[in-house]
Amino acid sequence: MSDIDSIADRTAAGIALAYRSAETSPVEVTECLLERIANAKSENAFISVAADRARAEAAAADARYKAGRPLSALDGVPIAWKDVFDVAGTRTTAGSKLLCASPVKDVDMPCVASVAGAGMVSLGKLNMTEFAFSGLGLNPHFGTPLNPNDRATPRSPGGSSSGSGAAVAARLVPCAIGTDTGGSVRVPSAFNGVVGYKTSTGRIDKTGLVPLARTYDTVGPLARSVEDCILIDMLLRGEVASSVRRTDLRSLTVLAPLNVVIDDIEPAVLENFERSLETLARHGVTVRREHVDALDRVVDMTARFGTLIAAEAYTEYRELADSDKAAAVDRRVIARMLGGKQMSACDVISIQRGRQQLIPAVLAEMAGALLAMPTTVITAPEIADLEVDDVLFHKVNMRALRNTTLGNILDLCGVALPNGRDAHALPTSILFSAGRGDDERLLGFAVEIERVLHGRGPSVG
Repeated sequence: MSDIDSIADRTAAGIALAYRSAETSPVEVTECLLERIANAKSENAFISVAADRARAEAAAADARYKAGRPLSALDGVPIAWKDVFDVAGTRTTAGSKLLCASPVKDVDMPCVASVAGAGMVSLGKLNMTEFAFSGLGLNPHFGTPLNPNDRATPRSPGGSSSGSGAAVAARLVPCAIGTDTGGSVRVPSAFNGVVGYKTSTGRIDKTGLVPLARTYDTVGPLARSVEDCILIDMLLRGEVASSVRRTDLRSLTVLAPLNVVIDDIEPAVLENFERSLETLARHGVTVRREHVDALDRVVDMTARFGTLIAAEAYTEYRELADSDKAAAVDRRVIARMLGGKQMSACDVISIQRGRQQLIPAVLAEMAGALLAMPTTVITAPEIADLEVDDVLFHKVNMRALRNTTLGNILDLCGVALPNGRDAHALPTSILFSAGRGDDERLLGFAVEIERVLHGRGPSVG
């Protein structure tokens, strides 16, 4: 591996450090990654590559470093965007062939403009589940992104931010931006073995975003470290500094539910989850294991009334779903939208009223603790059977999304961290969640949790 290849494999913060120390330049790293992306075209991570824009942004960043005036902590670092974000010079397809001929965008949407204003280099647009409506990441139009953790057997990259997770894991880009409505940042992070941060609802401006369910839609980064997520979150919000501070783990309590979140779990996922909790306890974390009533109530509410995501998705795309154009959409996506069509006004209002009761209820049960659970109860499943069996697809999709969706319904922010692998070397992941608006505290603990889970700190006692 050449020196530039080694540098391009670092975290976003590590790449920026290499710029500041004159070890390499934004132009060199950008060219390295553009070459990797071209060579990996068959892996389907990217829908479009913005090579001209990337080269121009990299050259501008190069000049700033030479002048000693970088714009931000991540000036010149490459980034890529799930194809629901408007990025000037590209089309926004939302993973659908129906939008392939849509006009090229003239301007960046606000959060993209904030990142560009901080000097980051946009490499292009990433593949995804069509209209962001699945946790498994299959796409019949642009090809399903290859999960790089198994080169022999095609496996799910997770969804809906499938290309975002796969591109970071495959070292095509150090960080990517996705969206999360029911787990679409956290599931691909788990399946690909990267860090994913679901921000609090409303934390990042989503003006211009192609929606799925506006009540739940959030923007969030997928990256190689919690530090990267903290820095990217700062830039997405147009901030010049972060209020996140590392927090002593001896002041942390985590609540590991005894119900719902470990039901139907794969043995390796459970083993790595338990090992993670034991490691945290050795580092002074108080681990509470309790029945969390709010989780049972969410499961019951969903079984009785359906999901707000389905109702809102159908409302958003009803003219498409009820027209002849529906035949051009992934059949599994249309089926889920039409499930929302079957819901009554009573169902929707019951869910909305139920959430209003459940959100304060779960916070009371947490009592200041972070909620800890396996991000998904499975590792990345093989794609072949999912492609031909829609009943199996739906079952596996719901199983993959079960834990993460709890966070959207209960209005939590969350960080998904790699915490081991199974016998097939497939990643597992652990999810820590806090109440809406508690992002800084969550991230302050997450950066320390990551350190000890990766074996970079002494235990206490």
